[in-house]
Order: sequence, then structure tokens, then C-alpha cells
Amino acid sequence: MKKLPFLFLCIFYLGIGFASPKPYVILVSFDGFRWDYFNRNITPNLEKVREDGVSALSLRPAFPSKTFPNHLSIITGMYPSHHGIIANNFYDPFKKQLYRMQDTNTARNERWYLGEAFWETAERQGITTASYFWPGSELTGTSRRPTYREFFDYSRPEETRLQGVIDWLKLPIEKRPHFITLYFQNTDTEGHEYGPNSPEVNEAIKKLDSITGLLFKKLDEIGLKDSVNVIFVSDHGMTNISQQKEINVEKIIGPGKAMLGDFGPTMMVFPKKENFQEVYDLLKQTENHYKVYLRNEVPIYFHYRENPFISPIVLIADLGWSLITNKELSWKGKGNHGYDNNQLDMQGIFLAIGPNFKTNYHTGTLWNIDIYPLLCEIFNIVPRSNIDGKLERIEFLLKGH
Repeated sequence: MKKLPFLFLCIFYLGIGFASPKPYVILVSFDGFRWDYFNRNITPNLEKVREDGVSALSLRPAFPSKTFPNHLSIITGMYPSHHGIIANNFYDPFKKQLYRMQDTNTARNERWYLGEAFWETAERQGITTASYFWPGSELTGTSRRPTYREFFDYSRPEETRLQGVIDWLKLPIEKRPHFITLYFQNTDTEGHEYGPNSPEVNEAIKKLDSITGLLFKKLDEIGLKDSVNVIFVSDHGMTNISQQKEINVEKIIGPGKAMLGDFGPTMMVFPKKENFQEVYDLLKQTENHYKVYLRNEVPIYFHYRENPFISPIVLIADLGWSLITNKELSWKGKGNHGYDNNQLDMQGIFLAIGPNFKTNYHTGTLWNIDIYPLLCEIFNIVPRSNIDGKLERIEFLLKGH
């Protein structure tokens, strides 16, 4: 009997010895970084990540392939129709309210956000988190945001953002975040204005590659380079557009017959009750370079039916074409996204490196909704049960799988 306490102590201390410390993960978003930007031979630091870590041929966004919907899909593991942010801007026809990503009042109002972000899942299970910019991280509800966060500032220099992350990692261990998001808009901004094949986009790619090198340099300086998993993603790609490929929907259906929401690659049409059939027929009769769907007819592979804020009629333009109104007579830039998420031009990147990932491992296309369960697996925490993402589609990137 006297040997039992000694045996229990041995088991206890062995358990401590084999217990894994909490991992570190930095999730970096390069907005609008198309899957094939690597082929331009201007990304030596990112190429090093591809060689030494894991990489995907492309990262498939959710539909619509826009910024806010896909950042929420990445961080919740849910399709936009399920996490609630169905577009960058959309209308609630029941309360007659408009969600706009540029409006801080709506962008920070948690009533629009139906999905649980990874930082919520992690915080509830003892993981301290932080966000240096990410859609959904600025919600007013204290239980729905990271421990540390920065409010989005478009003009804040890239180096300042990066240093903010490093400063968090230099906090005392009991206060230090183990999951951090970091966001850069460079390739999206230049892609919209100048088009994806422009010299300006190439300069943006070079800048983000330089930031990548600086990130690893600074992690090395604080002694965490070999301890941190770094995941690079983008929310969508980019394609060329022109004013010669525009369809004025308001001109087709006539004034005052419907409210038109959003414009560009997709458009939501809310006809007046008495004009519903007329509006639908007019759109179907002129269906050229765009598709007209009743909400319950939107192709199942888009996963874009199951939200009451999706309009009764949904228009989806062909790649490179733009749906406009009299108010928005032209899309001013030379590049856009938001189209069919299966189109290669709309697909982004996935790279990862760190102690939890395999080395020199390359795979085909991944789905961005699977990143949330991947994060849960890395941290060994329980994911939400209502997500759309599937661990079995992505877990093979991790060591031991």
C-alpha cells in the first residue's frame, strides 16, 4: 500500500513531462493575393515558406468571393449564408436596415454575426487570443472578441502592424496570446485600381514578401521562430474588368420596380410585390453574361440559399462582367472579385510553416472553411458542432496525421 502514492506521483510527473505546451499560431491574411501570384518570381521569402512548410495549389473561397464574407468563413468555418455576413454590403428587408462593412456601427454590431469566430472558441477553452485587424474582431460584445485587438486603420504602416504582433508575443507568458490574426490589404487595393497584371500589383506582392521576411526575422530575434506556426491565407483572388463588360440592371427593369442591392459581380434584387413577375421576366429575357436565379434556385454548390437576407432574385455575372445601376454607372477600377468561387481567378493562397506542420508538403486546392477545424486541431480544443468545415479535408497537413 505504501508504494501506491509513489506510483501515483510517478504517473503525475510523467504526465507533466509529456504534456505539450500551448502552441502559437499567427494567421496572416494577404487580401486579394491570387493563387498564381507566386509564379512571378518576386516572392523569395514566401517561396522559402513553400519549400520548408506546407502549401496548397490554391485556397477556394466561399461564394460570394468577397472580403468580409470570406474572412468570416475562414475564422468561423461556415459558409456566408450560415455565419450571416452574406456580402460586404447587404440589406435586412425585415428591419429595413443596411449592413455596410465601411460603417463601424453595423460592422461592430454583433446581431449580424451568427457564426462563432475561432477566437471565441479558443478564449472559452483557455486560449488567449489577439487580432491585429480581421473582420468580426471589433464586435462590441466582450465575449465575442479577442483579449487583445486593434481597430482597423487602413493607413497604418505594414511594419507597425507587424511590430504590434511581436510586442504581444513579448508579453509575460501568462498574458501572452497564443493565437493572433494579422491583416494586410496591399494586393487587394492595387488589384482593384490597376488590375491583377499591373506593375502596381507586382510592387504590392514584393512588399508583402518583404513583410514575410521581416516577420520571421523578428520572431527569431525574440527566440520564437521555431515555436510559432505561421499560416498565410488570402480571402479571394482578382480578375480583370472593363467598362466594355457592364450590364445596367436598372435600365433593363425600369425605374421604381425593385430595390437593387450591391453591384459588380453579384446583385440582389428585391422587386415590389406587384412587379415581381415582370421584373423576373425582364431579367430572364435579357440573360446574357449573367445568370438570374430565384433564391431557392441558386446552384447548391454556391451554398447561398439559406439566409433570409438573401434577396428573392439573385444575379451572378460571368467572370469579368459587372452588374451596375444608374447610380453606379461604372466600376471605376480595372480589377474585381466576388464571382463564382470555383473560377481559378477567384482563388487565393494557403501556406503554413511551424512545429505542427509537415515539411516540404504540397497539396491541391483546399477549402477556406476547413481552416477553423484545423485551428481547433492544432490547439486540441473542441470546435463548434454546426460548422461547415471538415477536418478530414485538411488535417493531413499536420505532423502525426
